[in-house]
Amino acid sequence: MIDLGAHIRAGDGVWWGQGGAEPEPLVNALLDQVDSIGAVRAFCGLSWNERLSEDLPDSLTVLSYGGLGELRGLSRQGLLDVVPCHYSALPRMFATGRLPCDVGLLQVSPPDEHGLVSLGIGVEYVADALHHTRTLIAEINHRMPRTVGAERLPLSAFAATIETDRRLHEAPSRAPDAVERAIADHVASLVDDGDTLQMGIGSLPNAVLESLSGHADLGFHTGMITDGVITLIERGVVTGAKKEADRGLVITGAALGSARMYDRLHEFPVEFRAVSYTHSPIVLSSLRSLVSINSAIEVDLLGQVGAEVRRGVHIGAVGGQVDFSRAASLTGSRSIIALRSESGGESTITPTLRGGVVTTARADVDAVVTEHGIAMLTGCTVDERARRLIEVAAPQHRERLKRSLMDQEVSI
Repeated sequence: MIDLGAHIRAGDGVWWGQGGAEPEPLVNALLDQVDSIGAVRAFCGLSWNERLSEDLPDSLTVLSYGGLGELRGLSRQGLLDVVPCHYSALPRMFATGRLPCDVGLLQVSPPDEHGLVSLGIGVEYVADALHHTRTLIAEINHRMPRTVGAERLPLSAFAATIETDRRLHEAPSRAPDAVERAIADHVASLVDDGDTLQMGIGSLPNAVLESLSGHADLGFHTGMITDGVITLIERGVVTGAKKEADRGLVITGAALGSARMYDRLHEFPVEFRAVSYTHSPIVLSSLRSLVSINSAIEVDLLGQVGAEVRRGVHIGAVGGQVDFSRAASLTGSRSIIALRSESGGESTITPTLRGGVVTTARADVDAVVTEHGIAMLTGCTVDERARRLIEVAAPQHRERLKRSLMDQEVSI
């Protein structure tokens, strides 16, 4: 295994890619060797590496923009330092050194005929961070697909490389249940033919994708794509024919899905871009038909969204929700928040946010959707917003929510 001590010094800051693009062998080498190197601060995003849910080596501090995947385990133990930020802010924070960027660990494709490697299915913040990083170390995985849209790198860009031939991590999948399908049908009714969509990942977004199968000429400009987007391209539902920017192309920063999707990406008009493009306010404001569809942990009676903390544990992130919600609501078509009306026996429509953190402001939310219907909030007064939100809450919680309005006034 590679000797990272030859490239990483005590006091250095290290970052690595996320999801299926996480260079797990290099990360595991760091976990094994860091105590002999000295104190290291590391930044990563979504991780499926089970070793990052356990106790960390004493010399390693892990930062992230949220508690995603296995990082939730670290959050429960108080071992995760969360940097709350808009996803669009990551490029600037790397550029100014506010995030660790002495050494970058990447997973890349094999070199092409010109000797250049691709960042594969994880371009996003990696493409922005590498320009501000002293030392780059790469895992060249022979199963990482070559993707288009972002710059390719010569092997000379790396201080060291290792070669692997391992399956990329696939996104955990669960078939949508009846509640999620009901929510998805409501969401789909808010999408017009020709709209450009952004959405997250998970069983609920997958259900929404299935419910969009009867639409036409949809486009995608989003942070991540899943198998469901590829299915809609195959069915002719997603053409991008009416997008105001990058017409005919699906624009994304990452792919999180199955091995089958990874292997077939080259067949489709999908381009991978850096965060500085996918989440750019200038780019998003050009998409006049943008519809953002995001999930939440809870929504209060003002329409404020909590998508980060549950019972004191970071299980989500600000991520790109605010970047896309604000653009969709202000210069695009519509900002939608979709969630189950109940979780763990508790109402997800609440008088105040139990997590104590506002992820998305009330003014950036046009509609809140549960399995019980759609609460359209745009142009509504504070009182009307509360009444509409109670109407889509779980029936057994509505009386309590109504009493909360009488017990304490919902203030601006």
